[in-house]
This record gives sequence, structure tokens and C-alpha cells, in this order.
Amino acid sequence: MLKIKDDIDLKELEKFGFKKWHYRENHDYYIYPNTKDYAIYIFIETREIMVDKFYDNHLTVLYDLIKADLVEKVEDRI
Repeated sequence: MLKIKDDIDLKELEKFGFKKWHYRENHDYYIYPNTKDYAIYIFIETREIMVDKFYDNHLTVLYDLIKADLVEKVEDRI
């Protein structure tokens, strides 16, 4: 599983086009692009990255996050 590193300020995601969304208490996330139809989600509470339907430049955005040293690979939870 991929997640944003713990020492990264999540506001950094805004530089990559992510927008902060409020879903409900303790379930807020950043989303790219600004739509729920197809998106990359980064959950604020856990920092986990979830991709819902790869589209257009999702791979490029993920690559940019990795190159910027914002992402780490962690063991999947069971």
C-alpha cells in the first residue's frame, strides 16, 4: 500500500492539484482531480492513497508525488 509520509504537511498536495474535501468528522480527504467520478483519494486520518478508476494523468500525478519524496510504501493491513 502507498501512503503519504507522516512528516509531510498535507497542504503540499495542493501543489499537485489536490483539493481538500470534508466528508464527515475524521473522514476528510484530499482528492485529485476535483471530482468524485474518477479520482485519487488521500485520506487525512491514515494518509493512505486510493485510486478509484485510473484516468488520464493519474499515473503521472502519482509519479510526481513519488519523485517529490512524499510517498512511502507500507505493508498492507489485513
